[in-house]
Amino acid sequence: MILPVLNALQNVSPRIWTVIAAALPILELRGAIPYAIKFGGLGWKEAYGLAVIGNFIPVIPILLLLERVSTWLMRYPLWNRFFTWLFRRTRRRGKLIERFEVLGLMLFVAIPLPITGAWTGCVAAFLFKVPLRLAIPAILCGICIAGVVVTLAVLGIITFWGIH
Repeated sequence: MILPVLNALQNVSPRIWTVIAAALPILELRGAIPYAIKFGGLGWKEAYGLAVIGNFIPVIPILLLLERVSTWLMRYPLWNRFFTWLFRRTRRRGKLIERFEVLGLMLFVAIPLPITGAWTGCVAAFLFKVPLRLAIPAILCGICIAGVVVTLAVLGIITFWGIH
């Protein structure tokens, strides 16, 4: 699903590419910021800002629609398997949210690793019944923190396991 979107964006400006890539699941700002800085020619401030905006774009629609859409789609075997897998996996990884609630949700989104981030944070907020008024700011704060961490890593200011 993501590869065709990225291929279609080859001739798009780096700014628009950064926003769209950051809004996509899996890539999110973890992929958008490195691209924007290393290949898009954007400065770190602009890359950070556009990626945070892009990563936040799907949050409110996901939080508002996930329950209705998943319930409707789970009537079909393929989607039922997908959502069962997604919800089970998110619950297993949601110990941080269970323990620390809203702060845990923010930290869950802030950790720039695979299987964390805004999209999974929205699923976790839904599964752990975090109220919308608390989930939105927690996810936004988590996005901002993850953006700082990724930007610092791309700039070589911090490293993970010897990787910049």
